[in-house]
Amino acid sequence: MTPEEFRAAGHQLIDWVADHRARIPDLPVAARTRPGEISGALPVHAPQEPESLEAVLADLDAIVVRGVTQTQHPGFYGWFPSNASLSSVLGDIASGGLAALGITWQSAPALTEIEQVVTEWLRELTGLDPAWKGAIQDTASTGTLVAMLAARERASELSEHAGGLQSVAQPLVVYSSAHAHSSVPKAVLLSGFGSDNLRFVDVDPTTYAMDPKALEAAMAADVAAGRKPAAVIAALGTTGTTAFDPVAEIVPIAQRYGAWVHVDAAMAGSAMILPEMRHLFAGIDGADSIVWNPHKWLGTILDCSLLYVRDVDHLVACMSTTPSYLRSSADDQVVQYKDWGIPLGRRFRALKLWFHLRLEGVEAIRERLRRDLANAQWLAETVAAEPDWRVLAPVDLQTVCLRHEPAGLDGEALDRHTLAWADALNASGTAFVSPSKLDGRWMVRVSIGAEATERSDVEGLWAALRANADAAGTQ
Repeated sequence: MTPEEFRAAGHQLIDWVADHRARIPDLPVAARTRPGEISGALPVHAPQEPESLEAVLADLDAIVVRGVTQTQHPGFYGWFPSNASLSSVLGDIASGGLAALGITWQSAPALTEIEQVVTEWLRELTGLDPAWKGAIQDTASTGTLVAMLAARERASELSEHAGGLQSVAQPLVVYSSAHAHSSVPKAVLLSGFGSDNLRFVDVDPTTYAMDPKALEAAMAADVAAGRKPAAVIAALGTTGTTAFDPVAEIVPIAQRYGAWVHVDAAMAGSAMILPEMRHLFAGIDGADSIVWNPHKWLGTILDCSLLYVRDVDHLVACMSTTPSYLRSSADDQVVQYKDWGIPLGRRFRALKLWFHLRLEGVEAIRERLRRDLANAQWLAETVAAEPDWRVLAPVDLQTVCLRHEPAGLDGEALDRHTLAWADALNASGTAFVSPSKLDGRWMVRVSIGAEATERSDVEGLWAALRANADAAGTQ
């Protein structure tokens, strides 16, 4: 494809994207395909001759769109906000068009330095201490894994440069709560600590936040048994209920035992750009690493996750490998992001964040987040005022955990009722919510935060929640 052919095709594709975004409110929210349906609609073999762009776009419409859950839909309330602002889409296109080779500063100085600039912008906008230095990872899962590798190496005195974990005299232990994201135990396992050395600390039964006293007791017990506390992973905005672990209390406990503190604020971290919400993040500057995702509530398209660390020298000592063919005369003057994470090559991810912040402006983003917070409070108050409905956890941010509890239903019967009306709502195509377990029983999470969702949409959701719950109760 020549540049001129690309120009013509690009105009057609941009038109298709714009048309698709405009029609999203008219589409079913959830994908409505059976396993294998999409692959079965595609040719078994790759085309031997070029096809027209018109044919490709036709398949986008006819095959691909129906196999996508529309996370940009105003009726999307599932999992977490997964916004992809069109301004950041433009940055993603620019990134692909530049085709920068991000392996060292020398391979793309602009890639490195714009990443330094935007991570510093976000550090300042979120009120974090200037000691923090950031890099863009693909997801929080990767960021947490990198943090656990750094924690492992600090606890083992850089054992990777000697005998590795096999040479460590004491088992190294990591602490979290069972309400942490699934990426947390995955990172602990992949970084070599082992499931036997992962402790799930008790939580407050009302707030679902980690209990600092239980943490200290668990760490003391491990020390007494000859084990070494290596890391504590605190969640600021747990996946299930957006609970906030008390970092201000956790940090001094961890420091007494020499343990690394990693903060997972993947979804909730966006709230730090609101000065009135920063009290929820008290103590965060005492941690060793933080991960949060602009590609969630903030609105920058995937994949754009921020990992901040306080001790860059330690991170580089863990991650650095410099083959001779990557050496340059600028090495001692520049940041080499290849030494801040796992991959050597990296995309020009900073451009989508750069485009997003410049084209949207921070104040507009702040107002959208405030809108979502207000909508969540409205829904929570409305649900709490309705007989047979209950809000199950504090609504600190934009997630409302609720359940319909008609008289005479409890235990497994109530679980069946909850799943029945939630599944019916999702199947209707008008909205999408996430059933989840809390205290061993099914409930429904309503995560408000899609870029297009307004109060009228939340009011419509509430009507749909009641209608589907009532219908399930009559079956």
